[in-house]
Amino acid sequence: MRTAASLLHRLAWADLDPAYLRRLVAMARDEDLAGLGLRVKPRRTGDCSTAVLPMPKRGARAVLIARKPMVACGLPLIPLILAAYGGRATIKVRHRDGRAVAAGGVLATLSGDPRTLLAAERVILNFVQRLSGIATHTRHLTDALGRGHTRVLDTRKTTPGHRMLEKYAVGCGGGWNHRLGLFDRVMLKDNHLAVLGFISPESSKLKPQTSNDTGRSAHRPPPSALAAAVAAARRAAPDLPVEVEVDALAQIPPVLVAGADVILLDNFTPAQIRRAVALIAGRARTEASGGITERTIGRYAGLGLDFVSTGAAVHHSVWADIGLDWRS
Repeated sequence: MRTAASLLHRLAWADLDPAYLRRLVAMARDEDLAGLGLRVKPRRTGDCSTAVLPMPKRGARAVLIARKPMVACGLPLIPLILAAYGGRATIKVRHRDGRAVAAGGVLATLSGDPRTLLAAERVILNFVQRLSGIATHTRHLTDALGRGHTRVLDTRKTTPGHRMLEKYAVGCGGGWNHRLGLFDRVMLKDNHLAVLGFISPESSKLKPQTSNDTGRSAHRPPPSALAAAVAAARRAAPDLPVEVEVDALAQIPPVLVAGADVILLDNFTPAQIRRAVALIAGRARTEASGGITERTIGRYAGLGLDFVSTGAAVHHSVWADIGLDWRS
């Protein structure tokens, strides 16, 4: 059986591809300066606001300020952004990513050509506010779950094209990365079984209420089907972790026998999770998912789970309140 630690990922800045980051920055710059995304490109490009004003020849100085308490994230992107605008400005970072910053705290100091700073201001803020917002909300989730061995995992519910940055932000907030993509884990869910004909796609989506273990679908896949899928996955990809979604206690024993590394308890209540964890008895790692938010995550503390996964770390986050203030 795989250890819980072997199933955890937390992306570090060094894990991110600089070429990927430069592409994201270049796209953000070109949206602002050249109408990237428009079928008909603008006849005039560039920063028209600074172009029509006489800019002072002396260098400018500005600071990034946290308006509210937050977890800083995305600050290493700023040198790449300044380079994309010509490199005539520099940054001195005052806080590392992942650090809690009080309201009024200075995140970074920027200095250089005022035209560069004015043109790059919005792109800098867009990235840092978004990523700091994710890191801050993830910290709220981990704090709400409380101390214990259960870890908060993210999901693949990320902004297209920004996944690795957003998963990095989750790590900065104290969470962990579930799957980075479809490539690093076998994850067997109800739709996979529907495609194989074990259950009908319609019934897997309708999930009518019944009086069974979890109040989920009366048309759930039979335990034997789940076990067969797990066994096939173990043979086909022995180097990858195999995780299987269950929505009833009766599905768990055959999945254990088939050798699942992780059992995903989908939409189980806390009482049902206690029963499932006792049944699994450490023979596989346990994960709970399904509508888990900052308001509800505390209910999953102390149940013996290894993991709690939630897309809320990203899609419930709010951009952090950060300002760029000029200094004389």
